Amino acid sequence: MLKQKQQIRENHLFRALSDEQLERLFEATTVRSLQPGEHLFEAGARADEFYLLCSGQIKLYRLSPAGQEKVIEIIRPGQTFAEALMFLDIPAYPVNAQALSNTELYAIKNRVFLDILRGSVDTCFQVMADISVRLKRHLNEIDALTLQNATLRVVNYLSHLIPACDDEVAEITLPAAKNIIASRLSITPETLSRILNALSSKGLISVEGLHIRVHDVDELRAYGQ
Repeated sequence: MLKQKQQIRENHLFRALSDEQLERLFEATTVRSLQPGEHLFEAGARADEFYLLCSGQIKLYRLSPAGQEKVIEIIRPGQTFAEALMFLDIPAYPVNAQALSNTELYAIKNRVFLDILRGSVDTCFQVMADISVRLKRHLNEIDALTLQNATLRVVNYLSHLIPACDDEVAEITLPAAKNIIASRLSITPETLSRILNALSSKGLISVEGLHIRVHDVDELRAYGQ
C-alpha cells in the first residue's frame, strides 16, 4: 500500500493534489496484474477507469475489418492512459489494451477523479496539458505517416528513444518486439529489418536483438531531417 501511494503521489498528473484529495484517489484505486498476452480491456467496452502503468508494457491497438492489427501506442511504466475518456458523456475505450509482458498497473475510478478535479484547478490544467501534448504527438505522427518515407519514420523513432544527454554514442532498447514496432510505424516487419540493416551498413547503428547501439547520435538525428 505504501509503494502504491508513493508511485501515485510522484506521478506528475497528481502532484497538485492535497493530502486529502490523494487519500480519496487512493481509495478509488485498485491494483491489476496481467500476464503476457492478457487483455486489460477491449475496444467498445465501457470506460469507467483510467490507468497508471507501474511495470511491464501495454500495447494499445485496433483491428481493421479484415482483422489486421494496427498498434496505436506502446505504454511504458510511469505513463497514464485512457484518462481523456472520462470527459465523454458515454465513455468507451476506442482501442484494445493488451499486456506485452508481466504487467502491474493501477486502475483509478473516473467518477472519483472527476469529483477531485472539481476541487483542484491545478490538476485540471495538468490533465488538459497532458491531453494537449498527446494530441500534438498524434498530429505529428499523422504528418509522419503522410509526409515521411519509411526510413525517416524509423530514424525519427530511434532518435526519440535516445536518452537526453550530450553523449555522441547511445544505447537504446526497443520497447517491444520488432513486429509490434513495425505496426506502430505502419510498415511491415520485413521493411523494418531492411531499414535497420541499411542503417547498420552505413555505420550509424549496430543491432543485436532489441538492443541498438547508436554510434553517432547527431549523425543519426541529422539523417532523419
